[in-house]
Parts: sequence; structure tokens; C-alpha cells
Amino acid sequence: MSITPGMRPNEIAKALIRRRSVTPDDAGCQALMAEHLTALGFDCEHLRFGEVDNLWAVRGDSGPLFCFAGHTDVVPTGPEQNWTHPPFDPVEADGWLWGRGAADMKGGLAAMISAVETFLAEHPEPGLRLAFLITSDEEGPAQDGTRKVMETLGERGVTIDYCVVGEPSSRDRVGDVVRHGRRGSLSGQVTVTGVQGHVAYPQNADNPIPRLAAALTELSQRQWDEGDEDFPPTSFQISNFNAGTGANNVIPATAEAWFNFRYSPRQTPEGLQAVVEEVFGRHAPRHEFFWRDSGRPFITRGGRLLEAVRNAVRETAGIEPEFSTSGGTSDGRFIAPTGTELVELGPTNASIHAVDERIGLDELELLSRCYEDILKALQD
Repeated sequence: MSITPGMRPNEIAKALIRRRSVTPDDAGCQALMAEHLTALGFDCEHLRFGEVDNLWAVRGDSGPLFCFAGHTDVVPTGPEQNWTHPPFDPVEADGWLWGRGAADMKGGLAAMISAVETFLAEHPEPGLRLAFLITSDEEGPAQDGTRKVMETLGERGVTIDYCVVGEPSSRDRVGDVVRHGRRGSLSGQVTVTGVQGHVAYPQNADNPIPRLAAALTELSQRQWDEGDEDFPPTSFQISNFNAGTGANNVIPATAEAWFNFRYSPRQTPEGLQAVVEEVFGRHAPRHEFFWRDSGRPFITRGGRLLEAVRNAVRETAGIEPEFSTSGGTSDGRFIAPTGTELVELGPTNASIHAVDERIGLDELELLSRCYEDILKALQD
């Protein structure tokens, strides 16, 4: 099924949902989008890095560069028999469009495409260059997707002035929450080494479990910072703890834990690592770390894009948006650090990654109109 001129967002979304694009498989979604965008005057370039397909599409050669960013990949469905409707056979029922990716984020992509088509019909020579940056690696490692595309654009000297990411940012109604930044994310995996032995002869062993527990307890009780007017305080959370041989009379040789920081701009990954190393040095001198810096904090404070988004949500949705930096990470972390004014504005997120993922049919239309109003405001 192709995307044809005049299609409403629900029909575009259904065409995308039908493609089983579980990370990193794009399953032809980007080709479907590129075919339609080419007809709208975009120059489309397919950039493949590793196993990941990416689409960079641009229209125009003068004016500020406005980019819609998003992803075609979706998370696995789980047992499909648990779904009310087959996850890759989209169904409209009870005011909803049901299917994997409906909200995260094929619905957002559909609203973008519809908005651009309507906008260009009214403004065939806008005062903006328009672009789409689409990846199939957002739900996965996020190494060969938007990150690599931004590196490629940087090598070419291409800079994005404004960017709207279609992640499902909204809580109860479209536009009630708009992300204008994100916290940083730093993950760590630590292995503490002791000496294995019999539980009846602890003097002959060195139990790594209390050493690891003591270090984690101290870190969990630490007040890292108080955040600021835009960011909540830095959070340290333990996600996994593993130890033991399976026998109840053996002190194990090692104990392992995984943890994560979601941190405000008051912290740096280097500073957080230094504190953790110091704490473990006191409680568990024999340890080994593996670190993963998933993204630094970023924020857009002020600027034309924020004002355009605020006005679009007010006028189209009839509500005052809350600008927030909460939630997880997004591919915005690879775009905003280049100096781009960036927000995330998308559907409601109650069903994302869940069984029976869905998006309200009215949400799709409203989101498309919001996107169109943003474009109109920025071209003036």
C-alpha cells in the first residue's frame, strides 16, 4: 500500500503500521515515506550504517532548516494472542487506531507527512527549508541511526535550525506536555570480587555481597543535587543485583550490579563516575566497571520554536502546554547539542510499548494541525 496525495493521517499511519518494522528492521517504511516525499519535491537520501536504515530528505535551498525527526522501528509485540487486534493489522475501533507503533511513533510520522503536504499546498515556496530525519534504530542501541546521520551532516556542514521530534510526549491530551529537553543518562555495571569459601568458615573467605551492598547503599542515599527550574534532581537507581552459586552454604567469589543515573546539567558523567569510583574504592577495593554514556542533558530555553509550539498548542488544542524535561532518552540527544532549537511533541503515551498500543483518531488530526501551525509560524 502506497501513501497517496490527500491521505488523512490515519490512513498514512495504517500503511506504516502494516510493515513489521521491529528494531532494527525498517521493513520498507522509509521507502514508502520517501516515495511520497519525493512527489512533494524532497530530495531523499537513504543512509545505511551497519544494519540500520536511515532517511534524510530535504526540500528547498534557502531559509532556516526545519526538520521533523522520528523513527520507523518499533519494539517487539510480545505474545500476539494477547492483543485485542493483530498488532500489524491496524484496526480503527472505538475512536482508536490500534497497532504496534500507532503511538510510538508511526502515528507521529503520519501526522508529520500530512502536515507537510497540507502546508506545501498552501505555501509551495515557503520561507523554510524542510527536512525529515528518520531512523530505524531509536528503540535499539541507537548507535547507527540518528547519531551517525548527525555525524554525516556535520561533516557536510549541514546544520538544523529547528527540529520537532514526534515522540509521544503528551500525557492525557495532545500538547499537554512538550519536552524541551532531557536529562542525561549514564549506566554502569560493576563486578566486585571476593574470595569464595564455606559459609561456616567466613575467616577463610571474603564475601563480596556486603561490600557491594554497602557501596550501593551509600550511593542510593546520596543527595546528588537539587536540580533547577527545568530539571529534577539527579537520580541514582539500581536495576540489577546478581550474586551466589546456587548453593546456600557457599560464599560466592563475585557479586554484580547494574545501575543508572538520570542526571541534570549540574552533573557530568566524568564527575559521577569519579564519585562512584571513590565510594567503591572504600567499600570494595577489588572491583571492575563497565560504563555507558547514553546521552548528555540538553534543553531549549526560549527561541522562535518554543514560541511557535506554545501558540500552536494553545490555538489548536485549546490548552496551555507544560514544558518538561522528564521521561527517558530520545534521539533529540544527538540533534540538540549541535545548537538546534528542539522540542518533542507527539501523541499521548499511555499505551506505548504495551499490548494493545493505540492512538486516538482525533489525536492524529489534532497533532497534524499542530505541526502545520508550527510550520506556518516559523516561515514568517
